[in-house]
Amino acid sequence: MAGAGEQETEGRVPETAGETAPAHTDRRVLSMLVCPCTRTDLLYDGVRQELISRAARLAFPIRDGVPVMARDEARPLDDDELRALAKRCAAAKPSK
Repeated sequence: MAGAGEQETEGRVPETAGETAPAHTDRRVLSMLVCPCTRTDLLYDGVRQELISRAARLAFPIRDGVPVMARDEARPLDDDELRALAKRCAAAKPSK
């Protein structure tokens, strides 16, 4: 787990909109995952328990603390969801 003084980087998995990964989900493991379709970074959506690939426009579910990274298990994201996600991510970024 990240230390108290450690900041999360934008575009990486552990935090979105102030939500943290559930205790049974290892944040180090989440931060190593990439989108299986595009090989790009994922965002963690703690509200919906999903890993988001903006590049592929897909949301991969996390079930019982385990990311399900199968393309056929992901749900497609529409423009409105991607805009809302971008707003939540911007709000969660610490200001300098």
